[in-house]
Amino acid sequence: MELLIINIKELVQTREGTSAYNWVAGSDMDLLPSIQSAFVYIKSGLIHDYGSMSNVPDVSCEVIDVTNKFVLPTFVDSHTHLVFAASREDEFVDKIKGMSYADIAKKGGGILNSAKKLQQTSEEDLYKFALKRVNEIIGFGTACVEIKSGYGLTVEDELKMLRVAKRIGQETPLTVKTTFLGAHAIPKEYDDRNEYIDLVINEMLPKIAEAQLAEYIDVFCEKGFFTPEETERIVLAGESYGLKGKIHANQLNISGGVQVGVKTNSLSVDHLESMGQKEIDSLKGSSTMPTLLPGAAFFLRTSYPPARQMIEAGLPVSLATDFNPGSAPSGSMPFMLSLACVNMRMTPQEAFNAATLNSAYAMDLLETHGSITKGKAGSVIITKEIPSVDFIPYAFNSNAIDSVIIDGVLMDS
Repeated sequence: MELLIINIKELVQTREGTSAYNWVAGSDMDLLPSIQSAFVYIKSGLIHDYGSMSNVPDVSCEVIDVTNKFVLPTFVDSHTHLVFAASREDEFVDKIKGMSYADIAKKGGGILNSAKKLQQTSEEDLYKFALKRVNEIIGFGTACVEIKSGYGLTVEDELKMLRVAKRIGQETPLTVKTTFLGAHAIPKEYDDRNEYIDLVINEMLPKIAEAQLAEYIDVFCEKGFFTPEETERIVLAGESYGLKGKIHANQLNISGGVQVGVKTNSLSVDHLESMGQKEIDSLKGSSTMPTLLPGAAFFLRTSYPPARQMIEAGLPVSLATDFNPGSAPSGSMPFMLSLACVNMRMTPQEAFNAATLNSAYAMDLLETHGSITKGKAGSVIITKEIPSVDFIPYAFNSNAIDSVIIDGVLMDS
């Protein structure tokens, strides 16, 4: 299939050579290369050519005229909990009335609440529920998504979640990477926490690895959940099966999770609402991507990750939604851009780089996604007629997306 998009007002995130296959960091995050009055030619699902309209190729194929519209690469959402059984708006009301995240967890809410509901839900129903979210996030411009387990907390239910996540990657247009998060919380029935950790390492992990259900392993390294020592043990166990680390770190407190992520060469450390200079310094020179989840900070009314401080220290950052029923019930990457700009003082250019190129790194997808590059996936967002690309995070409650193309195929609106 061939597709030619012409008269693009501005083609955003155009990169070739090494810049297309590496993260951007520090001051370079504010550089967003683009071409005005441009075209993109997609062939066999890949970007075959792009450039100025003065060089548009003479080809016989479907043509889309996008006069006065922008085109940019689809978003890469590198941290979600997209597979879950039910919403938790009752806890939303509890938060309004003053209960903390920790208070809700103590009374059986939070992660354990989602686990109880998921354990009672069939695999087929989980898939059907997730499909609604899949269609929603595609409409928001997302083409790649990481999906975690962690609401099963039993051997069979963790496997069930990951099978659903894998099926999403096989049966929908999304590119999916899966993460085993059995170490999300300690179930109440375990008086000895080491007994559950042993279950994660000695029973869950081997079965997940044998069935090839996950690429990554995650641990909720946080006070009241898993210690840095436990986190390191679990991540290293995952690595012995070929799973890379992606760690929930420093969401509620300075937990030591960042240092564990760097020590274990984890692909990313995610959340980072609680960061000191020591944590920022530990990330310098590492291969671990700091991933910021502003939707969770917004919904829980906590402090935001210090994005400005990290960028000015020369670090890269990526953005993701943390889409989940308890602390971030939104899969909208455009809204994450708005939160990043308004509440973390990132420029729109920094935010776009964080949500495309750097987030592609956080999913091992830089070879295929994250930029408008010849040979990468023909997955793009076509905006409505807007004055500038900055308008997308600026108009935080407006839908600036006209259409989404994934692998050369126009998605249903």
